[in-house]
Amino acid sequence: MIRESSLGRFAMGSTMTGIPLAPLASAQRIDNLDVLRGLALLGIVLMNVEFFTAPLMDISEGISPGDRGLDRLADAFVYVFVRGKFWTLFSLLFGMGFAVMLGRAQAAGRSFVPVYLRRTLGLLLFGLVHALLIWSGDILVSYALTALVLLLLFRNTPTGRLWKWGGGIWAVMIGLMLFFTAMMTVGDGAQDPNAAKAAADAADLRAAEIAAYSAGSYAAATAVRVRTFLHMLGFNVFLVPMVLGMFLVGAWLVRSGAMAQPAGHRRLFVRLAWIGGVVGLGLTVASVAIDSNPGGTDQPSPSTMLAMTLHMAGSPLLSLGYIAMVVLALERGAAWLRTLAPAGRMALTNYLAQSVVGTLVFYGYGLGLWGEVSRAWQVLGVVVFFALQVVLSRWWLARFRYGPLEWAWRAFTYWQLPPMRRADAVPLDATTS
Repeated sequence: MIRESSLGRFAMGSTMTGIPLAPLASAQRIDNLDVLRGLALLGIVLMNVEFFTAPLMDISEGISPGDRGLDRLADAFVYVFVRGKFWTLFSLLFGMGFAVMLGRAQAAGRSFVPVYLRRTLGLLLFGLVHALLIWSGDILVSYALTALVLLLLFRNTPTGRLWKWGGGIWAVMIGLMLFFTAMMTVGDGAQDPNAAKAAADAADLRAAEIAAYSAGSYAAATAVRVRTFLHMLGFNVFLVPMVLGMFLVGAWLVRSGAMAQPAGHRRLFVRLAWIGGVVGLGLTVASVAIDSNPGGTDQPSPSTMLAMTLHMAGSPLLSLGYIAMVVLALERGAAWLRTLAPAGRMALTNYLAQSVVGTLVFYGYGLGLWGEVSRAWQVLGVVVFFALQVVLSRWWLARFRYGPLEWAWRAFTYWQLPPMRRADAVPLDATTS
């Protein structure tokens, strides 16, 4: 229950019942979450940029064997420290947002479900627009579907059980992958006809992606995006339980009071930094040692499956390690990290903007640089572009209370138009007295 932490008082500024639910005033936010969202945005675009200029069907591949020098170093850095770590970090942050929203609803004595369902529906709509009209590598649709499962099954789960459920779900998924690896090891080596057909379908879609995205019109690219979205539905179903696990761990971090009062939970964050960082990185390095490019073959082997499994097992641990390292650094006064907070406050706007700009730079209906930018230049370009996003976010939030898409999402969620310009904002004392 929320009374196990100070979340309700922190989020609302009051424990009076009858307070209407509305978007948080800036002073009521957990600032560390905005910093973490900003960091997650950087990681997401570092991972996604490769697939703005390559087929999404290649997303399971690892370190490209054809790269040399700085390109190989950049590819290896992203694969080891970024790939798989930042969508899980975003998932943790979404679970934290769920816990904050639930705590505010309980503190206000208001119904949580209608607001949450509108919020989830809004997220789903953004995800569908993103996946079908901008870029096929969307994660928001999976988040929205998982949010429904979270509401249905875990809304009233006691705080102390949240991390156990989250960790347990991930352990089951890793166990299933290890089981499949073992089955491949004892198998007779014959190729499954269904697997052969799936590989052929994926190869056909890959060719269609290259043709449409590298030189096709916007209409041709959109047709392939729709086809890719339908093809990836099965993968999204597999992704939901993993996202759910991270949602639950993120909700536990907030409901336990750790994110709102990190100084009082320093021992927890030190343990997460060491265990998550060392073990997570160790599993990832072991994965690379077994097979640095496990998705680079049409016929998976036991070794490629084991490499994929270890990489997946290391990702959530390293994500938790990143969270702990950032929180501890902020507690020690690393104010430079707070420069990421404005970008984090506009996470939805910046996330979709990354895809819009990325596809316009690389796709044929934009600048047409598909396949022409080396890996090292991709990474450098992302760093420069993200720095620009941070500057623009700071400029925007000096004038407006929300990012444009955040404002639209809140308006849909709370069924009211929040004041946009800072000059129109309701004074904080009027909302918390």
